[in-house]
This record gives sequence, structure tokens and C-alpha cells, in this order.
Amino acid sequence: MTVEAAAQPPLTRLPRLHAWLDVTVVIAMLVATNVIAHFTTVWASIATVPIAAAVLVAMMRHRGMRWSELGLSPRHWKRGTAYSVGAVALVLAVIAVGIALPFTRQFFLSERYATVSGALVASMIIIPLQTVIPEELAFRGVLHGTLERVWGARGVFAAGSLLFGLWHVASSFGLTTGNAGLSGFLGVGIWGQILGVAGAVVATAAAGFVFTWLRRRSGSILAPIALHWSLNGAGALAAALVWHITVN
Repeated sequence: MTVEAAAQPPLTRLPRLHAWLDVTVVIAMLVATNVIAHFTTVWASIATVPIAAAVLVAMMRHRGMRWSELGLSPRHWKRGTAYSVGAVALVLAVIAVGIALPFTRQFFLSERYATVSGALVASMIIIPLQTVIPEELAFRGVLHGTLERVWGARGVFAAGSLLFGLWHVASSFGLTTGNAGLSGFLGVGIWGQILGVAGAVVATAAAGFVFTWLRRRSGSILAPIALHWSLNGAGALAAALVWHITVN
């Protein structure tokens, strides 16, 4: 073996190192994005997550990640659409039952969506563009692809779901304050806030697990986007409907 050959890193080790580096950079960018979005300015809270998601996708494409690894391959659109329809239909059915039952109806009473017009804007514009699509691109797209290269499916389900749950810590600080049902159930003191944050992390981690299952099952990011929107967007419309029913 020549000196030059001995100096070259093993071919199997170098891609592995690159994969770990990609995971580290993506997670670091997600942490920075979350901090900037929730603890700086109002404009930052609006623009940071969409911009970060676009940067992450462009960065990983430059690093050689395929569209199929990002869940964005056109050949999976048909399957993704089929799963999307099923997921949305299931969520709408659950929401309808939740609104119909007096005990669960109170949990839809979020002051954020007290008006129908506000709920419509949130559901059709703000939630898809500011939350659902960017988060799915970042988590079920980029993070999914990078984790799968390092740990395979188990790593994607475990680490990806946990990180998605932790992503919602900052956004859950005032969760019980504006929701009459949750504040009545958990309380409004410090323990109520702690329980609210803990519950949000567990719930969103579980949702992340389901989103990941849909992403792998369909091969497309369309299915988790549809389910994510139906939980948030349809939930906002349901909250406005409950407010309208309760007031009138």
C-alpha cells in the first residue's frame, strides 16, 4: 500500500461521517429556528420557520439528498393523495364527534378562534403556510431523510417523533391561558402550565409518530401535511363553530 492510499479515509467511514454531520447541522438549525421564532420579534415568528424550511431543503438537495428521500418525489403523489383523503376524513369524523359530545366540546373553546373570519384566515392561510407545510418539510422531509441515513426506520420514528414533541415546548407556554376547557381541566397556575406543556409535548410527539408512519407508508410528504392541517386547520374551524354554538 502506498503512502497516498494509506492517507485516504475509508470509503465507508466518510459517507457515515457526512451523514452524522448532516443530522447535527439539521437539528442545530431547527433549535435555532425555534428560539428565533418564539423569543425574538413578531416578524421573526411569522417568517423564520418557512424560511428555515426552504433553506434546509435547498441545503440537503445540495448535499445530494434525493427528492424521494425528502418525500417530494412526483411518483409518490398518487399514493400520498389517497392517504391524505383517508387521514382528513378520519380527523373530520373525530372532530364531529368531539363537538357533538358536551364533555369534549369544551376543549375546542380557544379564544384565538372566537370568530369565524379569524378561524378561516388561520385555517386556510396562516396555519398551512406558517406552520403545517414548513414543519412537514423540515421534519418529515429533511430530518426524516437525514435520520434515516444514520439510524434507519427506528431512528426516524424514535428521534424524529421526540424532536417534534420538543419543538412544541415554546409554543405551549400559554396553552392553558386561552383555552377554557384546558384551563378548567388542568388549572391556570404554574402546575397547570407545566402539565399543559408536558401534555403538548407528549401529544405532538405521538402525532409526529403518526405523521412519520404516513410519510413512510405513502412515500410522500403529502399525507402528513394533510393530517397535520386537518388537526390544526380543521380544529380552528371547529373552535369557531363551538364558540358560535356556545354564544348563541
